[in-house]
Amino acid sequence: MKLSVLKHPATAIALAAIAGVVFGLLVGDWASNLKFIGDAFIRLIQMAIVPLVMASVIAATGSMSGSGTGKVALRTFAWMIGLSAVAAALAVALGLLFRPGVGMVYTGAIDPSLRESASEATGWQDTILGFFSTNVIESMAEAAMVPIIIFSLLFGVALNQYGRTSNSTVVLTFIEHLQQVLLTLIRLVMYVAPIGVFALLAALAGDVGLAVVGSALAYLGTNLLGVVILTVVFVAVVTLRTRLSPLKLPRKLAEQTAVAVTTTSSAVTFPTVLRNTIEKVGVSPRIANFTLSVGLTMGSYGAVFNYTIAVLFLAQAGGIDLTPGQIVFGMVLAILLNMGTITVPGGFPVVAIFLATTFGLPVEAAGLLIAVDWFTGILRTFLNVNADTLVAMLVAHADDEIDRDVYDGTVPVPEEEEEEGASTS
Repeated sequence: MKLSVLKHPATAIALAAIAGVVFGLLVGDWASNLKFIGDAFIRLIQMAIVPLVMASVIAATGSMSGSGTGKVALRTFAWMIGLSAVAAALAVALGLLFRPGVGMVYTGAIDPSLRESASEATGWQDTILGFFSTNVIESMAEAAMVPIIIFSLLFGVALNQYGRTSNSTVVLTFIEHLQQVLLTLIRLVMYVAPIGVFALLAALAGDVGLAVVGSALAYLGTNLLGVVILTVVFVAVVTLRTRLSPLKLPRKLAEQTAVAVTTTSSAVTFPTVLRNTIEKVGVSPRIANFTLSVGLTMGSYGAVFNYTIAVLFLAQAGGIDLTPGQIVFGMVLAILLNMGTITVPGGFPVVAIFLATTFGLPVEAAGLLIAVDWFTGILRTFLNVNADTLVAMLVAHADDEIDRDVYDGTVPVPEEEEEEGASTS
């Protein structure tokens, strides 16, 4: 039994993460030589993200009957926008209460290229216009997820109508099989996840160290408290709506949590979230495929919270009092940025500079946020990926599409997991 626990994917990744941090702190800068191994692991997963998201959305919308597509989409968007607003509102409350930016000083240099990238950011009208692609192949190449999802939604609706008029399911069957092949590919890649995570965190610990954390404890503490509160609130809402035991959730979400906090990437974690939500939580494939794919871009509640806190932090660091209108605009902007930015590590620095320039706040103070972004990235990604599963449960519950026997563990586990368990006994 103990050996089985040690060989559980979540345990293996967590142990590799700890070992990587310790190794990096011990050897220092040399650990950066291992970074290419971690980058290769991330790329192995990233290469399948775009086709997997497209296949998942098309399969979900293409297989829905009647008005199912519209109802599922409406519920999904309603929950995601509503919970994003809750995250932004909580960030304002905690930011004004604890004032984490007061007295913060940072003397590090800002990468000039970040200023250039932030200056290229456009207004909210152009941001929304950018959701609609003129060339879906180009969007796929750039991994622009919102245009990809919109194209996939429309393609799925068209496929749905074509299937009903022609009585042909050839294309839909092909896409469903493609999705399963891509998930199998991800399973193969995840066998080397502990190695990739060890290399990533060893390189990070060797380069950054932990000293910078001390100067940003108020900022990090406010983010941590917000994520804890939001997690409790989201779980409470799911419990009240579905009447499912919240005590079973930690074990079901353990693997995706381990991948999320060690890679700090919602995109990299997406395949694991999709598999766990279906196989361990019991959400039907059609709901999971649609809701989680949309949630990959729109369901980043941790990012919304973090971006809103960042606005208040920068203002407080510069001794600037924001008006109520500016605060509300910051909340709205955080939600829009959540939908428009990439879901892989490295996107926050540009967002931080963009927020500073948009509100006329001290850009230098953004340097501290960027310096500790890996730590806040852990919190953002933890909430992003697990809240996506919780939203999928809420959407599925409305149509009675949660297999409660799977959730309660009263049905046999999938064959693949049985074989793994047998090999460790």
